[in-house]
Amino acid sequence: MSALYPLGLRLAGRTVVVVGGGAVAARRASSLVDAGAIVTVVAPEASAELRALLAIGAVTWRERAYLTGDLNGAWLAHTATGVPDVDALVSADAEAARIWCVNASDRHEATAWVPAVTRRDDVTVSVSTGGDPRRAMALRDAIGVAFDTGSLPLRHHRRAAGAGTVHLVGGGPGAPDLITTRGRRLLAEADVVVADRLGPRSLLRELGEDVLVIDVGKLPGHHPVPQDEINALLVEHAQAGKRVVRLKGGDPYVLGRGGEEADYCRRHGVTVEVVPGVTSAISVPAAAGIPVTHRGVANGFSVVTGHEEIAGLPGGRDHTVVLLMGVTALRGSAKALASTARGADCPVAIIEDGYGDGQRVTIGTLSNIAAQAKARGVRSPAVVVIGDVVSLSPYAEASHSQPTTTAQIPALARKATP
Repeated sequence: MSALYPLGLRLAGRTVVVVGGGAVAARRASSLVDAGAIVTVVAPEASAELRALLAIGAVTWRERAYLTGDLNGAWLAHTATGVPDVDALVSADAEAARIWCVNASDRHEATAWVPAVTRRDDVTVSVSTGGDPRRAMALRDAIGVAFDTGSLPLRHHRRAAGAGTVHLVGGGPGAPDLITTRGRRLLAEADVVVADRLGPRSLLRELGEDVLVIDVGKLPGHHPVPQDEINALLVEHAQAGKRVVRLKGGDPYVLGRGGEEADYCRRHGVTVEVVPGVTSAISVPAAAGIPVTHRGVANGFSVVTGHEEIAGLPGGRDHTVVLLMGVTALRGSAKALASTARGADCPVAIIEDGYGDGQRVTIGTLSNIAAQAKARGVRSPAVVVIGDVVSLSPYAEASHSQPTTTAQIPALARKATP
């Protein structure tokens, strides 16, 4: 058989005849309806799938066997009766009328083949493998995964008319495989990336040389690019027609000022989408084996920054407190929380560089955690967890089962890092 000539058909408003009432015919009819075609089904009986289309008026049904002449006025024919003689007749009639025909019974009699298709936004990929549908579907699925994980060259090279877009992407706690597939794909499509210090920065090395990366990372007490300037950068590049990704650590809406950035973009007429991420408030404690809630131990939690007034937080040791950006103010925070129902002996864990190469866990209590942190040189980024759930961590068990030096805990942390 000679090579196929791949072609995309615009069938909106055009008549297509599907012959057959089984599951294959129903799938073909459904895809044609999605493409906007005017679909007529010819079959003496209809499957449940086909009846669902009939119930919503998506197709017209000629409830009888196929007759020569049923293809009159059609642009395309699909035959899938499962009866070779009927399918052969449809193919012959289509050939005589110069109508392209897909024959599910005999690919050699067909003048058109249906490929395996995957679609993502404005991209449609069709795979044909010489009549081996399972092979085509396997390849299609692999391409779909590569598309979702951002490992294909997805950047647009023809800029759309009008303003660009801004995507506020939550990058997760820092490990490159903990960003969502949507976030990874949008990063691969970006013209401009405005990146925080935290989050999966290793992914930036995979971007093309012509992608503009703007580093707006903040250190404790040092914000080289103020928030107002970050907001303005997003709008400036979007209004220039660029696809802008604001790559943030954790989740954009969990103490990440994503709400401010989204509001600023919308007020300046820029389309903005928020892509949620795995928040470090929950994931980093999990990296140390600490659930923020646990039946019989804690049934709620609060997430705050170390800069906030925290003495008024609800509950006692059964209400977990997660401090983000809490290292600098740790001594004051611990003292304030110790004065509540939690008490000075309430367990505390500090997880530094969660999911990173330098992950380290420090276990203590509200009475001694500040001193331990100072002695061990605890540094940001770190997440502080306060409450009885800390006792569930394997690090807590190790620290109680044997005398633990400041050198032993880091080794344990490295072993258990996912």
